[in-house]
Amino acid sequence: MSTPIPARTSSRILVTNEATREAGAVWSVILAGGVGSRFWPVSTASRPKQLLPLASEQPLLRDALDRMAPLCDSSHTLILTSASLVKPIGALAPEIPTANLIAEPKPAGTAAALSWAAAIIESTSGPDAIMMSIHADWAVADADGFRAALTRAAVIAATTHSLVTVGVVPTRPDPGYGYIRPGAPIADSSGARRVAEFVEKPTADRAASMVSEGCLWNSGIFVWRVADFLDELRKHCHEVAPALANHPNDLAGFFAAVSKPIAVDVGVLERSDRVVVIAGDFGWDDVGTWSALKRVRAADSGGNVASGPVHTVNATGNVVHAEGNEVVLYGVSDLVVVTRDGLTLVTTTQHAADLKGLLAALPPRLRDRE
Repeated sequence: MSTPIPARTSSRILVTNEATREAGAVWSVILAGGVGSRFWPVSTASRPKQLLPLASEQPLLRDALDRMAPLCDSSHTLILTSASLVKPIGALAPEIPTANLIAEPKPAGTAAALSWAAAIIESTSGPDAIMMSIHADWAVADADGFRAALTRAAVIAATTHSLVTVGVVPTRPDPGYGYIRPGAPIADSSGARRVAEFVEKPTADRAASMVSEGCLWNSGIFVWRVADFLDELRKHCHEVAPALANHPNDLAGFFAAVSKPIAVDVGVLERSDRVVVIAGDFGWDDVGTWSALKRVRAADSGGNVASGPVHTVNATGNVVHAEGNEVVLYGVSDLVVVTRDGLTLVTTTQHAADLKGLLAALPPRLRDRE
């Protein structure tokens, strides 16, 4: 069992396992790179998805920071992002020390990003430090439930030396998500299970079967002792481990030496036998497309979700985002309408997931607008 963490003040977790002992410092690592092209034309390279108020009235990254604040203080928070976003993120999160905003020189996958973060944490707080890794661009309906799941994962990581992932209980058989198949329970009676299989974006039919079999969404929530993660990285991830060994204090040299961009799921977790999963049910959504806003924002009586000056009459099930211009919808259903700076996108909620294909077909003067 764990002692409750005092709100917004603790950077440590107390663990009781036959005797009370103190685990290492708790760190939050937030991945905040990428553009979020499925939210074009609002999301751009200089103003990407994580800096936009999509799930609430404040940016997704601000939501993430506020959600994590009761678990660890700002000095124990790292944000990994691109160089172009350091300044706007610093303005959005002035409480985070500038040194804790890590500008990745180039995209190299989450295995590289998290290994660099783990090395920083180990050098600062020692091998027992607990690292909680999340993404900046999620919506979470139950913040208390989210924190409870991470706290439970931290206790398991500290006491069993496992790499813990929190698998989200699915609400639908979504083929756009990865899945985790839980295996045998571990021996400590925590309820955690070995990960039997990771499945990346199955077909619709297989997703339905996996949900019925009790599989979980692969949320990308990871919790571990930094020493345990770095041990498994060195054993299994030849794409990243030599770069970290050869360039332990050189960010640019490390990223340049990574032999191939690779996700941490593929490079470490799928290759390790120390990975366990616990189930989490706290209204998680990765807010991947415009149509996802229907799941995370309040709708009007017609099921329309709107942001900005929007008027609907006899309209149902639409998603509207208006910046600057007023938008009027009359007698239409299941549309996505986005307007910004004289540019208007109109598509259907069904086709909103295909915006990458749309962007590839557009002339650069439209596609690359800031």
